[in-house]
Amino acid sequence: METLQQQQSIRLTGGIETEKAIDLVKTTFSDSLCRELNLTRVVAPLIVAEDTGINDDLNGIERPVQINIKDMQSKRISVVQSLAKWKRYRLAQLGAETGEGILTDMKALRPDEDLGPLHSVYVDQWDWEKVIAREQRHLLCLKDTVKRIYRALVATEKAVAERYPEITPVLPPEITFIHAEDLYLKYPELTPRERETEAAREHGAFFLTGIGGDLPGGNIHDGRAPDYDDWSTPTGQHYRGLNGDIIVWNQVTGSAFEISSMGIRVDESALVYQLEKRNCLERRELMFHRMLLGGKLPQTMGGGIGQSRVCMFMLRKRHIGQVQASVWPETMTEELKKESIDLI
Repeated sequence: METLQQQQSIRLTGGIETEKAIDLVKTTFSDSLCRELNLTRVVAPLIVAEDTGINDDLNGIERPVQINIKDMQSKRISVVQSLAKWKRYRLAQLGAETGEGILTDMKALRPDEDLGPLHSVYVDQWDWEKVIAREQRHLLCLKDTVKRIYRALVATEKAVAERYPEITPVLPPEITFIHAEDLYLKYPELTPRERETEAAREHGAFFLTGIGGDLPGGNIHDGRAPDYDDWSTPTGQHYRGLNGDIIVWNQVTGSAFEISSMGIRVDESALVYQLEKRNCLERRELMFHRMLLGGKLPQTMGGGIGQSRVCMFMLRKRHIGQVQASVWPETMTEELKKESIDLI
């Protein structure tokens, strides 16, 4: 009997049909996302000056790719790792009103990634950001936005299935919300990734809130930078955090599959608290942080949605290199060829 992957990859094994399918996914999803969130497409940088504080330091240990520019010897220039802070700065420049947002095709390099089926040096994602009112900094606003993004994912899967009948829709009609603390208490003996897999297997799709804040015992579910997502603001009862990840169950890989990381961004008090919590209060002197603390940046929410991740899921691919052009260790490509998996 054919496996699920064999059944659903009859026409999408490579070549021009796969490229057409990738274009279908990217066009359908980005159009749906713009409609759902009222976003306007804008151009985005590949490089930023390091002394601005705009580049994302992710978990604080990843090295940005740095380059020297002949006519700018005095400045250190870094290839972006994400655009989390740049987007908020850009919204201020554009004078965007409450309810208006932007969408970019973000291209980044993350040389410290552990390369594998889900991770590449080359990162491509839809980076979006939207202005919200200060009084919208609450959990209901976050959940409503997550539901809108999820509707765009469901609509994209439906469009792919209509074009390629061998692909059967698997996303549930609604997304479930779970707090990282509750997931920890349900599976205290498991690692964070193992907890996500159990939740994804059970629900099909869920949004995990409160990532980055302390769990019982002092651990965290996963690292989050202190100066964009708000992972510390109380949200009722004993919970904290206005951020999270959209995670689905991937039948091809047999595991949890993160699609997006997003959240309501820090305000002045959350920024100071989180910088202090991560022992990096010196960042307050950087341009971005001074602007935020000085009230010169709007209140926003935003996130990144992996383009190759979405394509990989929608087209039932086993390796991210089947839907994006990157570089891979020769040993990896040779082993995959033995399984009839060719990387772009």
